Amino acid sequence: MDIFFLIEKFALIAIIFGVSLLIAMYSTYAERKFAAFFQDRIGPDRAGPFGILQPLADGGKLFFKEEIIPQTANMGLFIMGPSLAMLTACMTSAVIPWGTYIEMFDRQINLQVTDINIGILYIFGVVSMGVYGIMIGGWASNNKFALLGAIRAASQNISYEIAMGLSIIAVVMITGSLSLRDIAEYQHAGNWMVIYQPLGFLIFLICAFAETNRAPFDLPECETELVGGYHTEYSSMKLGFFLFAEYINMFISSALMATLYFGGYNFPFMDSLGLSHNAVALLGIGFLFIKIFFFIFLFMWVRWTIPRFRYDQLMRLGWQGLIPLSIINIVITGAVITINEYLK
Repeated sequence: MDIFFLIEKFALIAIIFGVSLLIAMYSTYAERKFAAFFQDRIGPDRAGPFGILQPLADGGKLFFKEEIIPQTANMGLFIMGPSLAMLTACMTSAVIPWGTYIEMFDRQINLQVTDINIGILYIFGVVSMGVYGIMIGGWASNNKFALLGAIRAASQNISYEIAMGLSIIAVVMITGSLSLRDIAEYQHAGNWMVIYQPLGFLIFLICAFAETNRAPFDLPECETELVGGYHTEYSSMKLGFFLFAEYINMFISSALMATLYFGGYNFPFMDSLGLSHNAVALLGIGFLFIKIFFFIFLFMWVRWTIPRFRYDQLMRLGWQGLIPLSIINIVITGAVITINEYLK
């Protein structure tokens, strides 16, 4: 195997990992600032200018805080829970195309860790493993509130993964591929999938809120009922891992929505700018991150705007609302594709 190929991939993995952690870290700052704005407060303003160093202060606090493990907890599983949640959150970024490619040192460097032809299935496989981190952490804590949070997380994730998977089937039917790069390339000339799949996008968006345990679907960590839910007994960096995993999942969910429905790294008039390929590729990365930051803002806006669902409402929406709508969307998409093929 080409040694330069390995160097490229390891460098890309390191960059994506670093960017994911940086965005997760400063998402906490942005969330606190947005919350302060919506509630007519100032928010963090002590650590650095405008509180810009607050995430570093929070990270230092978590890192140096005393490590407490309950006496009755299962120590091995107690440690495994947050580790698994963090690992699966970071693994999902491997198949997302962050751009086309960059020409450097007479080589084409693809801005994607790996382009497998079952990229969507890979993401669903990894995401479905992520809930095990929450379940293991909640059960191993030997705390009734943590256990209830873990049970809620498991049932919520199972319920909404079905609707999310069904919503993407319509995208796969149109593009004819499970590869995220193929789906992004299909949307190259402003042919964004949200135009053809507005209902599918809406279903995917709602499911993304539920899969990341964000309000109004934050029942697994519902403070008013469960103290802190599945991470009630956690402290120090184990708690930090759970919190970081949530923000990384929010970042990856936003990247996935941008890639599946909003063209990914494609942007209008990219072929008529008259710039070099590297310049267009870098602009594509910039446009992709603009889309990602918009969705991250949407996650935060909804959290501080809409009240939390009751648990029965959450399950009813998933099973009686979103799953039937996803199936109807698949049938309509199949009918439209068949009619178009017949008319040709």
